[in-house]
Amino acid sequence: MTSDLSYPIGPFTPVAPSTDAVRRAAVKDIAELPARMRAAVDGLSDVQLDTPYRPGGWTVRQVVHHVADSHMNAYIRMKLALTEQTPTIKLYDEKPWAELADSRMPLDVSLRLLEAVHERWVAVCRAMKLGDWARTFHHPEHPDGPRTVDWLLQLYAWHSRHHVAHITSLRQRERWPA
Repeated sequence: MTSDLSYPIGPFTPVAPSTDAVRRAAVKDIAELPARMRAAVDGLSDVQLDTPYRPGGWTVRQVVHHVADSHMNAYIRMKLALTEQTPTIKLYDEKPWAELADSRMPLDVSLRLLEAVHERWVAVCRAMKLGDWARTFHHPEHPDGPRTVDWLLQLYAWHSRHHVAHITSLRQRERWPA
């Protein structure tokens, strides 16, 4: 953990070249995210859920809904990379998505969605062959070349830990019971 409220576990730094151990750890992080997210928000009141995790940041509620949005997109991006020849992925602007009505819904909607998406995502990952990890896609925010499925897996393993840490570090700072 760092003292940077925006990046409590530090910025994303991919491991290259990846290894089987790195992949297994990343798949484990993705598999554990739904339970870790549920535990991070367990027992929080509506007032606490509507508290920003940092000044100018999203509320805890928005973070949970954002993770569901983001991870649905990541799962689809991985499937596109596995089934098409270097597809160009579709970007989305996460900030206005976090302002839509579904980001004010009860958390259980997104927590259940995360459980289902992650169950399917992990099943795909565990069935992949070595060569599948090297499959590529174009990410318009990264014009320096295609990204690999390996990179995507590592990014979303980090993203899982990153956003849970936003919530758990807020709970610690505010001395909310864990």
